Amino acid sequence: MAQVLMSNESWPQAQAYGSSQMSFGYPDGVKVTDLVPEQIRHMIHPHWDTFPPVNPMWHYLLGLIYLILGSISMFGNGMVLLLFLKNKNLRSPANHLVANLAFSDMCMMLSQFPFFAYNCFNGGVWMFSSFFCELYACLGSITGLCSIWSLAFISFDRYNVIVKGVSAAPLTIGKALGMILFCWLYAVGWSIPPFLGWGKYIPEGILNSCSFDYLSKSFNLRSFGITIFFTNYITPLFLIVFSYVFIVQAIVAHEKAMREQAKKMNVTNLRSNTEANAQSAEMRIAKVALTNVALWLICWTPYAAVVVQGLFFNQSAITPLVSMLPALLAKSASVYNPIIYAINHPKFRLALKKQMPGFCIHEEEDKSSTTTDEAKSEKA
Repeated sequence: MAQVLMSNESWPQAQAYGSSQMSFGYPDGVKVTDLVPEQIRHMIHPHWDTFPPVNPMWHYLLGLIYLILGSISMFGNGMVLLLFLKNKNLRSPANHLVANLAFSDMCMMLSQFPFFAYNCFNGGVWMFSSFFCELYACLGSITGLCSIWSLAFISFDRYNVIVKGVSAAPLTIGKALGMILFCWLYAVGWSIPPFLGWGKYIPEGILNSCSFDYLSKSFNLRSFGITIFFTNYITPLFLIVFSYVFIVQAIVAHEKAMREQAKKMNVTNLRSNTEANAQSAEMRIAKVALTNVALWLICWTPYAAVVVQGLFFNQSAITPLVSMLPALLAKSASVYNPIIYAINHPKFRLALKKQMPGFCIHEEEDKSSTTTDEAKSEKA
């Protein structure tokens, strides 16, 4: 479409790129919406009519970034799933949640990056049908919501183990599978309404991807956007923050009590080597989950801020790139989860060391706890 527009004979050939009458090769007055194909023109929100086309460099840059992120995500999440399936000792109830997160993240990139990158390298606009635009946005919504609720349940499981300890009801395979089923059904349940009349999926930003409509002021569309924001960002965020506030408090209080008791007994440490190793592994797992959650918040909060800006405040600040870059950052969250688990999770590191020795992973096996862990897994 851009090439057709550029070949229009009504544009003087003397107007060279960068002249006072042209911007990035487009004459003054051309809008980003002028470049979209006819089959999706009816879906474009009037808000985007106020912006000129972005520098074509952005299309190629974003396409290249998405290709890199997509490749890393597919490899990393695929590796986590492979380790989970090939190592029986990794199939604990808690790690079922980890595997579900990896699967959800892999599905996100698989359903998003090939089409986004294709658009970027073919004129920088949505090149497919209007229905596929809606389907693309729906799949992005399902996988994104499934990932955040998987993280919420992983956080709650860490809270259950570390804060409540032996008094807590253990996570069983049945409970873990129930949580996974909830994640997918809940995500699908919130992603279908735009097809039924509540909410809408439309092109956004530089108009080479699609998401739900957070710009329209009608009660129908605005109520859906507000509800999505509070139920699928604020609510899981509260659960995650709640879990980790109490986890940190429990760790600090426990360490303080241990130091005071050791001081009274005139010893350096009350823990045996076995207890110390087990405690260290548990803390490392908690740190992994905390890091994962922190990165998820860093990735998704800018996009949530754009949505809030569109729903409640001045929309003129939402330029094509202002909405596009946070959306790209949000989807990059699917890249970091496998990297974090492969690098920091003790059991995943050990499995990776055995399965792929070429990665030069150094992790010592805690033989004293292996039998106990396997027994727990069998009971669960």
